[in-house]
Amino acid sequence: MSREPREKQLIETFVEIADTMVGGYDVVDLLYRLVSRCSEIFSAADAGILLRTGGQPLEVVASTTERSQLISLLQLTADEGPCVDAYRSGEPVSVDDISSIRERWPLFAESAGALGYNWMHAVPLRLRNEVIGSLNLFGDGSESLSPEDSLAARGLADIATIGILHEQAFREADVARTQLQQALDSRVVIEQAKGVLAHTHNIDMDEAFQRLRAHARTSQQRLADVARDIVAHASDPTRDLNDL
Repeated sequence: MSREPREKQLIETFVEIADTMVGGYDVVDLLYRLVSRCSEIFSAADAGILLRTGGQPLEVVASTTERSQLISLLQLTADEGPCVDAYRSGEPVSVDDISSIRERWPLFAESAGALGYNWMHAVPLRLRNEVIGSLNLFGDGSESLSPEDSLAARGLADIATIGILHEQAFREADVARTQLQQALDSRVVIEQAKGVLAHTHNIDMDEAFQRLRAHARTSQQRLADVARDIVAHASDPTRDLNDL
């Protein structure tokens, strides 16, 4: 991708994310929008986000594909990997060649080797001294992120973190924690809805999610609300899912 279109996409994404940070915004949609945009802007195969709430462990709350969700879950299971390290250290972690990580993260490397990614770049979701998760990019190509792209990815992670936590600056701290917990809870029902659509239409989970998200945007509903409706009426013969 040439520099001019990429810079234009980056500016548009900053504006788009900033525009969502108004009262009552949908945290789940913000996170999915961020990973989708990052995947496009940085020519990454996939992107995902890990988040924690309060004293709870990290969880996968947004990912562009099932493969990126799986590699994130593998890191959480092994309790090691670039995404986990970025969260713990509060600093970006780059892996230019994923085949070379065995010595640093042996448990994760053993499980991740077959997924086909060539590089990874993890950026902490950080505001001052508080780290709430990580934004993670995964690439199939031979070249990982340039220093300029790494800086841009950090900027997007920073503004997303501010978006998630901005209520905390004006209200009690547990408001932000409640929003993040809602995002984690919403992920469960979104996964269930994806399964219903995949079974109904005989499609894979990635295509099911794209249909789910498109319907939410077209109907101007929250992603989680659409998902709950699909799951609630999965066994209802009067509910037609053919329009999804």
